[in-house]
Amino acid sequence: MIDPHLHHVPRLGRHPGRFRLAGTPVIVVMLGSSLTALPLIAQSPVLPPFGLLLLLAWRLLRPELWRAWIGLPLGLFDDLMSGQPIGSAMFLWTVTLIGVDAFEHRLVWRSYRQDWLIACLAIIFCLIGGWFFARITGGGRVELLLVAPQMLWSMLLFPFIVRQCARIDRWRVMA
Repeated sequence: MIDPHLHHVPRLGRHPGRFRLAGTPVIVVMLGSSLTALPLIAQSPVLPPFGLLLLLAWRLLRPELWRAWIGLPLGLFDDLMSGQPIGSAMFLWTVTLIGVDAFEHRLVWRSYRQDWLIACLAIIFCLIGGWFFARITGGGRVELLLVAPQMLWSMLLFPFIVRQCARIDRWRVMA
């Protein structure tokens, strides 16, 4: 008799649909970018950029999934949701993905620590770049030290985000 508790196991020969394979990571990153629209009141930027963290997690988890140009539409969506100047996340995310590609071509094997280091450098680059874009477009005289807690929270939260993306990826490929 077949165990009735094994309903989550896919049948042999079934493959996930194209939308499930290609659309799930994009939707997850867009949902992460949408978290900035939550009604959270704070004196300084403390909420990590979940869209960026999810983008990096998917890119480092599944390098074959996206090309570098995916930073343009996802960055535009993040700019629209976060209120940053239009084009800042588009530019920063695309440059970040090109940098991740450059790291990937240089390294033959990557470990988890190297992925975390790459993500930390990308987070620092994107948050300082976002601060710079906001400052030159009239965002006021905000000190860079004010963004430091957001950088720290983002870097410490990244392993958890990667684990959640891996869990979603298992569902995505029906493993």
